[in-house]
Amino acid sequence: MAEIAPESPFALLSEDERRAWFAYMKVHLRLRYEMNRQLRADHGLSLADFDVLVALTSDEDATLSVSDLAVRIGWERSRVSHHVRRMAARGLVHTSSSAEDKRVTVVALTAAGRETLAAASPSHVALVRTMFLDALDDRSTGEFAEWFEKIYDSLITHGTLPRPVDHP
Repeated sequence: MAEIAPESPFALLSEDERRAWFAYMKVHLRLRYEMNRQLRADHGLSLADFDVLVALTSDEDATLSVSDLAVRIGWERSRVSHHVRRMAARGLVHTSSSAEDKRVTVVALTAAGRETLAAASPSHVALVRTMFLDALDDRSTGEFAEWFEKIYDSLITHGTLPRPVDHP
């Protein structure tokens, strides 16, 4: 790695910490770009659309409040509200007021959203395998999963978003 400018945030990290964080950031940014490009080109979906659809399928009824959806995918509530409004206009989700509390907006996966996700998933997973998972051997994949589960637990413990309902 080139000389680190003293004002760079990387200057505050040890060499191993810098390598780990820089490697993660490069992978994170590039992988999100590639997944977004592939989903748009092949299925007319953004990665943000895909994130919402996948999050909804994680609920038994494929229905979440805007607040719960925001916590699940790590977005601000206002971003979720605007994004699901655009997705509803395309027929991928349906929004309504909660039967229990009319102030709460509920987002539900539509049949078209479910079909779109089912159509996009095989090529998306193929891309993830090719660009990410194939770089790991079987042992490394398990270790990698353990590391990221620990990091996620730390994010839940020290982050500012509420604890997701599916994370005890």
